Amino acid sequence: MNSGWRLSSSVLVMLAAGLLAVAPGGTRAAQLRDPLQPAGHWTERNFGDAPRPPMGWNSWNAFHTRIDEAKLLGSARVIVESGLRDLGYRYINIDDGWWLSRHQPDGRMVVRAGIFPSAFNRDPDRTSFRPLVDQLHAMHLKAGIYTDIGRNSCSQGYPQPDSLLPIGTIAEREVGLYGHVHQDLALYFDEWGFDYIKVDGCGLNAFAPDRPAVEAGQFRAFPAYVVPDSINQTRVAKIRALYTEVRDELIRLRPAGNFVFSICNWGTANVRAWGRDVGNLWRTSDDIDGHWARMLYNFDSVATRELYSGPGHWNDPDMLEVGHGDFDAHHLAAARTHFALWAIEDAPLIIGLDLRQAPQSLLDVLGAPEVIAVDQDPAGNQGVIAYDSDDLEIIVKQLAKRDQKAVVIFNRGTEPVKATLTAAQLKFAVDAPIAVRDLWRRRDLGPFVGETTFSLAPRASMMLRVTGRPELRDGVYLSEMPARIYVAADGIRALQADPQIHRPVYMGDGTTRGAGPRPALAGWGGPRADSTPYDNVLRLRGETFRSGIGALANSRLEVRALGEFARFTARVGVDDSSLERATRVRFEVYGDGRLLAQSPKLAFTDPPYALAADVKGVDTIELIAREFGDAHAPTLVTWGAAALTQAVSRAAETP
Repeated sequence: MNSGWRLSSSVLVMLAAGLLAVAPGGTRAAQLRDPLQPAGHWTERNFGDAPRPPMGWNSWNAFHTRIDEAKLLGSARVIVESGLRDLGYRYINIDDGWWLSRHQPDGRMVVRAGIFPSAFNRDPDRTSFRPLVDQLHAMHLKAGIYTDIGRNSCSQGYPQPDSLLPIGTIAEREVGLYGHVHQDLALYFDEWGFDYIKVDGCGLNAFAPDRPAVEAGQFRAFPAYVVPDSINQTRVAKIRALYTEVRDELIRLRPAGNFVFSICNWGTANVRAWGRDVGNLWRTSDDIDGHWARMLYNFDSVATRELYSGPGHWNDPDMLEVGHGDFDAHHLAAARTHFALWAIEDAPLIIGLDLRQAPQSLLDVLGAPEVIAVDQDPAGNQGVIAYDSDDLEIIVKQLAKRDQKAVVIFNRGTEPVKATLTAAQLKFAVDAPIAVRDLWRRRDLGPFVGETTFSLAPRASMMLRVTGRPELRDGVYLSEMPARIYVAADGIRALQADPQIHRPVYMGDGTTRGAGPRPALAGWGGPRADSTPYDNVLRLRGETFRSGIGALANSRLEVRALGEFARFTARVGVDDSSLERATRVRFEVYGDGRLLAQSPKLAFTDPPYALAADVKGVDTIELIAREFGDAHAPTLVTWGAAALTQAVSRAAETP
């Protein structure tokens, strides 16, 4: 089977999965463009107002639908008076429960003025959030609102005994965006003045024709676009198109980009792959709760997605549960670990606590300035796993200052553990001193050379800032700059659920009935930093690479070089762990659309090939791994020790 057929089939698979980004009004020819064709420029779209992960407060975790104006303003005042606002917490977001109905026949949304008295209007059909939004703006805060991408909301699809639900006829209770995108967004952003919108997805899976409430005539049926445990039955392309419509309307309404668009479809529909193209943040998992195991599940859903996050576009493992359950004031070590993990992974920091009742100890966790600074570091590099086990992990994040990194060492398990942190894990010189600062205690620790050891209790962590001499004195490994890599084509031919994500015992229906939760979040096989896509060590014919990019064949990665480097080097080949061993792969390096270097067609048995390219003045580098032959299984490829340097390294040029 020739390579031309392979590329065409890859395009068709990506189209079926909704993985090809298409500009609004794009032609069919553009839709069918070869995903491996070099673009010649950085193709990620810039929109919205999220150069750093958004920070703020949301009502859901504290109050569910029982939010009201007093509760919201009370927490907002604490954010101001405690100094949290000045640390970056700006967004005050109303979640589910605010709506009374959709007025008929004009379709205007009606605020529940009984709990938001400032929304009152003599005409009860013309209630307005504008007074509340103006009050938040006067406090130098920003305002967020909540809706659903379908006809109905999550509280309607999954009601609790005390849920505050919309009232009226079936049409009056259809409060979601579906069929009202232009009308609702114009109301929320133009008339009411909101700055941020969270768009949930329950309307796409909770109102199927066989649901009891639908059969009883309480709601109109809506096809189940989302099948939570089956990515192959989920309507990925349709769901992406619905959220893209919202993005495009926000851009039309706010051409200056003064909005934040939060996608909340709980990691379904392969959103971890396309969220970066459509939203400013996107949920990578189901809802968090106050259990340690559930926090691990949410964290794991982002921990291996470092190449899918960066300034303007952020992986979102859900709101903070600091203050609840295993993370309350009686479990401060776990609370600090939870907060540190969100910070090292550049997660949005959205508080979910009734701040009116928060003790100072929890405010101190939420307001730790040097931990927040890691989350808000302007380089926007998500942390990369340097050591991984079921019991302990070490995550390292390159900061904006070249000689500084943030580190989280955390004990996932139930037993005390000793953890050794090495210069090699930090990509620092092994013979130079490394300065260490404890970010929680805000004090410097003694420097070390080579390695140092910490003792951690169960659920405890260390969060450090380390300063040392980079291993590459005149450049940077690509795996140290994930924010400057855009996955334009991931090479995935068929979507698979990620088995590496922790599965808490009480997921699903909240019991242990049935066979237990199974992997459900698609994305297994996406490119990784310092790891193969399937979580193996990067290795070519027995040679191991501590630094590099692992990917699948038929992938294309864009690297934002911005003319800052002189040389690209890597040792490339088909990885030792590849499931496919019969095909060949050619590695290509393009600079601003020009072919700069390429390898021969490499077989599984070929030794690593030294690839080098002159990239002086290049803005966008594209790394393409092009497969030849009839593949029956995924072909894993490695860009070993891939690096950009300021000066030419003669040794790296020698094949």
